[in-house]
Amino acid sequence: MAKTPAPKPKPAPAGPTEVAAKAVAVANVVTGLRADLVHAHELAHQAQVREALSRTALTLALSEALKGRAEAHATARRAAAETYASRAAPPPPPLGRTRQRLLLRTGVSGEVALIVASGVWRGAEPGDIAAYVRRRADPAAAPRALFDQAWYLTAHPEAVSYGKSPLVHYLARGAAADLAPHPLFDPVYYRARNAAELGATSPLAHFVHVGAWRGRDPHRLFDVACYLGQEPELAAGEDPVSHYLRQGWRDGLSPHPLFDPAWYRRQMPRGGGEVAPLVHYLTEGWREGLSPHPLFDGRWYLQQYEDIAAAGFEPLTHFLTGGAAEGRNPSPWFDTAHYVAARGGALEPGANPLIDYLQGGAWAAAEARPGFPTAAYLAQNPELVAQGMTPLEHWARKAAKGLGS
Repeated sequence: MAKTPAPKPKPAPAGPTEVAAKAVAVANVVTGLRADLVHAHELAHQAQVREALSRTALTLALSEALKGRAEAHATARRAAAETYASRAAPPPPPLGRTRQRLLLRTGVSGEVALIVASGVWRGAEPGDIAAYVRRRADPAAAPRALFDQAWYLTAHPEAVSYGKSPLVHYLARGAAADLAPHPLFDPVYYRARNAAELGATSPLAHFVHVGAWRGRDPHRLFDVACYLGQEPELAAGEDPVSHYLRQGWRDGLSPHPLFDPAWYRRQMPRGGGEVAPLVHYLTEGWREGLSPHPLFDGRWYLQQYEDIAAAGFEPLTHFLTGGAAEGRNPSPWFDTAHYVAARGGALEPGANPLIDYLQGGAWAAAEARPGFPTAAYLAQNPELVAQGMTPLEHWARKAAKGLGS
């Protein structure tokens, strides 16, 4: 028969000394783990601090680089303007009233002579001018001058019944009355800024021969220095506005710091693609509430300031003329008074705050609007550096996308 194995002896219960030793060992392990955990927390905190400091240093470096870029752009604009100014030439001497009347009595040849003498026709080929003169008040005729015939006939109906070509009407009568020859040429604005040099010369003739080359703006919304900074080498004999109308707008050039052509063209209706965006804005776009820049909302501006809407002012021109100086905001994204206070004495007297912000002030103001720290936003959105945007503009664009614009 198989023998039943003997039962194993039970271990003797641990004595008090052994239990105490094990408890001490466990306590030491726990203490070590706690120490390791505290150390790990300290290392993590130090890493976070180093990361924060690195991001801060990087943000500060980016801010300084962006300041440098803005200064470089300003230098380029000044250099382009200086180069362009060297090409200025005196305008032809104006014809006296008696000489004008005599020429106008001689028919087509006299009108041609009047246009040639004015100096506003590019090239001044008598045959081309004669062909133009014979078309009289044809809205489709396009003289080789900074003169929009169809627009001029609509804006100044008296030219329709004048009996001669609209350009001749402008030279003989319109210039003296400060009638605008083109939506992008404001003779009242131009005369006020160049009165000492004009004399009897028409504002248009002075601009195409002298003013354009010396950086004199033809309109509040056409900044010659801004334009030349993008295209310093224009065709010989061509003023910046004519270049913009012929080719510049097709190349995406901006006529003003507060006019973003790509932003504006996305809002233009179909069928308006062959019109220079700034012309479209001034002739119809602003009435339709189209925005010229992410940081300027004309519809909002007129809703916010009912006195401006009631007076029928085009909003962007009003903001540039007096609205900013009165502390009015261009959009819900930009606080004019706060920015002026933030810039303090660094803001040049008479400078438009929003233009200053876009041309470098963004990187000098710690907080461009209440609760919007520049460095923090730049750290969170570093892509705006490559995109060439200011923080508020980047924010406004993101908001517009969120609204489906």
